Amino acid sequence: MIVRRAAAVLAAITVIGGATAPAALATGPSPSSSPALPSGLYGTGDPTYDGVWRQSLAFLAQHSVGVKPAAKAVDWLTRQQCADGAFAPYRANPAAACDAKTPVDTNGTAAAVQALAALGGQDAVTAKAVTWLKSVQNADGGWGYTAGGASDANSTSVAVGALAAVGEKPAEVRSEDGHSPYDALLKLSVPCDRDGGGAFAYQPDKKGALAANADATAAAVVGALGRGLAGSASKQAGAAGCKTADSPERAAQNGAAYLIESLAKDHHLTSALPGADPQPDYGNTADAVVALATAGRGDKAADAMGWLKSHSARWAEQSGPAAYAQLILAATATQSDPRDFGGQDLVAKLSATGPEPDSGKAAASSSPAASEQKEKSDGGVFGVWWFVAVCLVAGIGVGFLLSGRARKQQ
Repeated sequence: MIVRRAAAVLAAITVIGGATAPAALATGPSPSSSPALPSGLYGTGDPTYDGVWRQSLAFLAQHSVGVKPAAKAVDWLTRQQCADGAFAPYRANPAAACDAKTPVDTNGTAAAVQALAALGGQDAVTAKAVTWLKSVQNADGGWGYTAGGASDANSTSVAVGALAAVGEKPAEVRSEDGHSPYDALLKLSVPCDRDGGGAFAYQPDKKGALAANADATAAAVVGALGRGLAGSASKQAGAAGCKTADSPERAAQNGAAYLIESLAKDHHLTSALPGADPQPDYGNTADAVVALATAGRGDKAADAMGWLKSHSARWAEQSGPAAYAQLILAATATQSDPRDFGGQDLVAKLSATGPEPDSGKAAASSSPAASEQKEKSDGGVFGVWWFVAVCLVAGIGVGFLLSGRARKQQ
């Protein structure tokens, strides 16, 4: 994203924007009809900014529940890769060679690595992608959204997940200046004696100050523990509370403590579009659940899981595959049943947004109900991406819309 999860913007605009979106959303240009999308792609919304991202999350979620995606879906993702190993968010014509204008990014590339490594059989693709990621590592050890961009917590964390997915040791992947990804993350950990102590910042502000960012914190907790987007349920938690972040593990536990405190009152996180009141942030809440489970604090995520089960159905239906994937990953990380998630079968709903899976208990995607879900997935928001593009160009970042999801400071 200048964003880790551009797909989540759909949630901000459809759920938050239902009554309170900026006037620009209502008056901006909107295509009269949607162009035909590849049959192997998950979702029906404009994939310009999130095609690879949502496809990768869908694969990770399906893998976590034993569902094998269709071969044509996997083929669509691998064909999005450029010759140098990087992935663009969406290449309408993958037969055309990438050039200097192709908008490749670290987030989609790292997510694709994680997804394809989980599925297996794609070593050549993932090796090229990891080689590219290493080639654009910043001097401080981290990564920005684009090659050469300033390091941020989210991009660095998703890159760590990619390295770990292919068997690399992130601590040993060092820049020419000798810094590892963990060095970059530690620099973004807010000291305990500061406002928001224990959290991670997305990036330092122009004066070098660190501002707590819940989304960056959820990402960095997982990254600092050397895990990927799917997280990993753990029963080993460090000492509670915020203590000096003298190691990646300690910084992760500090971040977990911050998330626990942030979830304590309402059991969910919030975000706001410019000029609008804060609204529930479903995706960020799901990511926080994954982070807490990975940090061995899954018991502290129980209330947030209960809230998601009761409140996330409409958001997920409107937002599409990435949203269903986030909820599935939260469920599996906390050993909940994603096939009975507040009365929903998340696995069936995710599978219905794409081609019928090759194997696994995934629900009948050829059923009338599944076909209706495919039509609804990402529906009604095709014309909002012009606004996303404006945010990116202006440097606001999509993340600003979702508690830092692109991610300038809140």
